[in-house]
Amino acid sequence: MLGSNLPQRSDVVKLYQSNNIGAMRIYWPDQPALQALRGSKIQLIVDVDNQNLQALASDPNFASSWVQANVQAYAPDVSFRYIAVGNEVIPGDKAGYVLPAMQNIQNALSAAGLDQIKVSTSVSQGVISGFPPSAGEFTDQAMKPIAQFLASNGAPLLANVYPYFSYIDNKANIHLEYALFTSTGTVVNDPQTNCNYQNLFDAIVDTFYSALEKAGGSDVPIVVSESGWPSAGGDPAITTVANAQTYNQNLIKHVGQGTPKRPGSAVETYVFAMFDEDQKTGGAETEKHFGMFHPNQQPAYQISFS
Repeated sequence: MLGSNLPQRSDVVKLYQSNNIGAMRIYWPDQPALQALRGSKIQLIVDVDNQNLQALASDPNFASSWVQANVQAYAPDVSFRYIAVGNEVIPGDKAGYVLPAMQNIQNALSAAGLDQIKVSTSVSQGVISGFPPSAGEFTDQAMKPIAQFLASNGAPLLANVYPYFSYIDNKANIHLEYALFTSTGTVVNDPQTNCNYQNLFDAIVDTFYSALEKAGGSDVPIVVSESGWPSAGGDPAITTVANAQTYNQNLIKHVGQGTPKRPGSAVETYVFAMFDEDQKTGGAETEKHFGMFHPNQQPAYQISFS
């Protein structure tokens, strides 16, 4: 939504439908978007604004009114799937608000009879460390009680998974093919699990799984709440339209197979992003160039979502 000349919300919903894109994530409860989604059957992740975290954590009444205004007012016409309580706020100075805010939102949903909507938080790769994947563990103490909350509520952990960032941060040890799903054979063998890794995406997701297991969340599934590849703005040999197309098409083809640690269990995955975001402030220039469609709704490159 941070791009210039973007289509009407209702036209974006039609664009999803015409491309067989069955689910959407929005980063705040944008009322015109929620209105446009009525009756569309598109599954939705809606984020809580990060600036509301403290109020949601400290005031159950605020959480109830948030759910009433942004969820109850649209359900069941809008197919809410997950509420993401905070995006990449762990680690950070707001990390302590995440779990109590999740609990208050969960209680408000239960009181409204909307238990089928799962409450989670969206985290970056910054919350995990360890190699190979079986050595994965959480680096922030806020994650252990969150993992246990997710386990007790049958909710997934939302993880933003970017082989692109891992690759550019460690080009000495990671090959581009491993990041783009184009390696022809095993690149990493994990001797602890005897799992073979042919791509970096699987390795990152399985590192999250290992961290969850150690935190008491063995049954918690991973939903990849963001993944993508920038088509401009960085090293011109790496942030290309061709690489963005290769990564995203291979991602879409691959995620139905699961990972070496969880074979056959499809990884629900959200591709970032529909449109370039030239109005984004802060961060690297690449952050503006993840879009798969132009504002005129033409694809930035050929891709099949089927």
